[in-house]
Amino acid sequence: MHDIRLIRDNPAAFDAALAKRGAAPQAEPLIAIDQRRRASIEEAQAVQTRRNELSKLIGQAKAAGDHDRAQALMDEVANLKARLPELEEQERAIDAELTAALAAIPNLPAQDVPQGADEDDNQLVHSRGEPTTFTFTAREHDAIGPALGMDFEAGVALSGARFTLLRGPVARLSRALGQFMLDRMTETHGFELVQPPLLVRDEAVFGTGQLPKFAEDLFRTTDGRWLIPTAEVSLTNMVREAIVSEAELPLRFTALTPCFRSEAGAAGRDTRGLIRQHQFDKVEMVSITTPDQSDAEHEWMTAAAESVLEALGLPYRRMLLCTGDMGFSAARTYDLEVWLPGQARYREISSCSTCTDFQARRMNARYRPTESKGTRFVHTLNGSGLAVGRTLVAVMENYQQADGSVVIPEALRPYLGGQAVIDPR
Repeated sequence: MHDIRLIRDNPAAFDAALAKRGAAPQAEPLIAIDQRRRASIEEAQAVQTRRNELSKLIGQAKAAGDHDRAQALMDEVANLKARLPELEEQERAIDAELTAALAAIPNLPAQDVPQGADEDDNQLVHSRGEPTTFTFTAREHDAIGPALGMDFEAGVALSGARFTLLRGPVARLSRALGQFMLDRMTETHGFELVQPPLLVRDEAVFGTGQLPKFAEDLFRTTDGRWLIPTAEVSLTNMVREAIVSEAELPLRFTALTPCFRSEAGAAGRDTRGLIRQHQFDKVEMVSITTPDQSDAEHEWMTAAAESVLEALGLPYRRMLLCTGDMGFSAARTYDLEVWLPGQARYREISSCSTCTDFQARRMNARYRPTESKGTRFVHTLNGSGLAVGRTLVAVMENYQQADGSVVIPEALRPYLGGQAVIDPR
């Protein structure tokens, strides 16, 4: 959510920032709504002021014995009293109109975000590790997986397209990956472990920016709750409608949860395998911090996600997303892309974003500075540390053997009782 005062003070800068995201100018219509809202507030204040004045005049008229004047003044008060609820309702309606208009506008990009149309305009920040090479033709995970317990047919039979059932060796490997990531986030990087609800209210998904614009990408239950598309929703909303002290910040939360996405805008994309599923597991990181620390926190969080890939020995690269490829709530996003030998290409495995105060305004999440009065909006950040299914894909493809077995990265072996290889069933 944007601050209408900042838009009012510098409409040209606001529209210029939106233009970098390929969005049309919005300042003029927003300011027009705000002017109507302010005019309604001023009229209501004027009516209230007049009522107060009339109350004094009525007393004076009665004291002077001028009953006709007193009655006329009381009639005017009655009219004003009837007018006030109308003005209050008008103000609420205009305020809701302004909120809805502001809620539909994406966050403004940070100054260092490259302008571009799509993923082709993203910028390489760095790469780590060399793409894996083999003495045989590398296969994709959906070719390796069935012999290891990856049952695509059963998933489809149970639930339809974009669902997969894991069993036996590959199910154990998936579980080990999730626990390894969670331990790394809590024990190495100090995130607080959270086990959040998977079903949330409208206010929660509005707070992180999925509603109202992206409702079609979500699943909704019969009682009106939403299945979380990512634990970002639950974790970030932990500070909703709260005021925390500056001394408490940064707050750093992590969770391993199932995530649910309708993939409404991804028809025909990645229909094979685990890359794009309706249900998947993911370790999420969320940080709540002060504005002056958010850039440093963004770098720190992204490095925490990178450490998982490095510990697993997976080649990857960090990309700075351009304005046309960023998410709705993000001011800056780093994507981590892992090398998949079967596809012979890098694929996204984590996105780490700073949302500045965009989500905080939607949630009314604030902090009380130590050295000054009043409160300020916090800055929120989120990132994947990592998507478990995509990491499973990366391990299978990078550690595959000619006989269809998969070598288990050393960092994972303690989670599998020391097992070094998973073999075809």
